[in-house]
Amino acid sequence: MCDVLEVVESYNEYLKKIPNGTLYIAECLREEKLEEAFKTIKDFSEGVMWLIKVSELLRERNVEVTLNVEQINSFLIEINDAIENQDYLLVADLFEYEVAPFFKEVSLIANIS
Repeated sequence: MCDVLEVVESYNEYLKKIPNGTLYIAECLREEKLEEAFKTIKDFSEGVMWLIKVSELLRERNVEVTLNVEQINSFLIEINDAIENQDYLLVADLFEYEVAPFFKEVSLIANIS
């Protein structure tokens, strides 16, 4: 159970950081700091994949997780399409107006049984 508590703590801490990270990505894109933006987008993607994996593992241990994986996948597809089209302002808007608010609303894991 101690390991589960540590994972939940890491999960919650990462969730709290995502909104500011997504706003940073949007800022970098708008300021045409593309190298930094792409590095941060890669970090974001890896972090989100970690959240999804951890969510699945926690659910297997009967921990209530409210992360909407389908919505995250939808964001990632939209972001990828916009990057492929080199529409970096759209990518910035997606991060600022869709991804950041989504993660601000995701509930932290409060209690574990």
